[in-house]
Amino acid sequence: MGAHVNRGGDALFARHALLADGWRRDVLIAWDGAGDLVRVEPDAVAAAGCAQAEYVLPGMINLHSHAFQRALGGLTERAGGSGNGDLDSFWTWRDLMYRFANRITPEQMEAVAAQLYVECLRHGYTAVCEFHYLHRDSDGAAYADPAETARRIAAAAGAAGIGLTLLPVMYAYAGFGEAPLKPEQRRFRSDPALVLRIAEALDGLRSPQLEVGAAPHSLRAVSIGQLNELARALPAGRPLHIHIAEQALEVQQCLDASGRRPVEWLLDQAEVDARWCLVHATHLSAGEVVALAHSGAVAGLCPTTEANLGDGLFPLAPYLAAGGRFGIGSDSHVSQSPVEELRWLEYGQRLQHGRRNIVASPGRPDVAAGLWHGALLGGAQASGRRLGVLAPGRRADLLVLDGAHPNLDGAAPDDVLGRFLFCGNDNLVRDVLAGGRWAVRNGRHPDQDTIAARYKTALRQLRES
Repeated sequence: MGAHVNRGGDALFARHALLADGWRRDVLIAWDGAGDLVRVEPDAVAAAGCAQAEYVLPGMINLHSHAFQRALGGLTERAGGSGNGDLDSFWTWRDLMYRFANRITPEQMEAVAAQLYVECLRHGYTAVCEFHYLHRDSDGAAYADPAETARRIAAAAGAAGIGLTLLPVMYAYAGFGEAPLKPEQRRFRSDPALVLRIAEALDGLRSPQLEVGAAPHSLRAVSIGQLNELARALPAGRPLHIHIAEQALEVQQCLDASGRRPVEWLLDQAEVDARWCLVHATHLSAGEVVALAHSGAVAGLCPTTEANLGDGLFPLAPYLAAGGRFGIGSDSHVSQSPVEELRWLEYGQRLQHGRRNIVASPGRPDVAAGLWHGALLGGAQASGRRLGVLAPGRRADLLVLDGAHPNLDGAAPDDVLGRFLFCGNDNLVRDVLAGGRWAVRNGRHPDQDTIAARYKTALRQLRES
């Protein structure tokens, strides 16, 4: 763990760094022992002995993660897996996921999460928001410590060196109309009191690298009364995330139960503001698009998972036109790369609209810059942490790209993001700084092999259970 030890701050001289106002030359970036940026000075002179880099970007925020699902990667791609004759969909995938979720132990959960977080760091995520709902043991009984599994997630993030926003999830019902939970949902069972107890138990872990919020799972899994009770009781400023309008069937069920569409119902019944992140929000009416944008909340988009599950495409163009904010997440972790999420986000829109360069705007014609800056802005807001910009007072989270790679060698700064996001599949992230500590050097995490060995052991145990 020596590579994660903070040695009182440090500095990096970037020949080109992406700041809030675009690429700047000769930028001196310095951070203190607490992991906060204290100096970001363009047009500087490199001091003797200061480490240097060609291209430096702010680290990306992964705003939606179910870490345990990393162990399912590639194992649900077989037709008819539900065994009940239904067409394959999110709902049949969910049946398979439930079977897995009811077998994993806290120790295995920690091993899987650590592996995931190392992979996320290596590909350019420096922070993650963990939407965590496995609160109980495999029989549905409470642990002696209600935060047992949440602490495992925090330990995994600490071992990897990634910043964390931990979101204990409230999950009370199996469907709209307060349908009782199914036996396979026994590990999720929670109410506002339990979620608040977990959040309170985690207070001692809060730091500049770890925030604690909460997450009503979805409108089908909680009542509006419970949702508002949790939102009112959670300390001010803490983030609140919710799954919403991910599938067309969910929208229809919400209409049948309430007479309103999910986002419409939520915005009408709850005080949704900038502390909220509405995850997926795939199926929106035109009115909901504008209302969500005007609420100040973030749309949490997970393009690789939404494609994998056949959810659909978020209405990004009208949402951005209305001033909406978005961020990206890897959700079920069929991919751990922000490049792939952002590429899918833009390409899905191109396929939907039959034209190119959807995220471009009159003031910002560079699609890659629009994607990266937009996801940084929304991700930082959704995390509840001081992220997303290389500026004094923000966390020292940054990526050093491999300037010697053929895709970037000699690139003009304005071309770097386009080459990074839209050219090939090599990982161009060379070094990663998270909270002022080097988590990746020359493409490798210092504890990569040890963490991978624990992950392999956990998978072997799961296969044999």
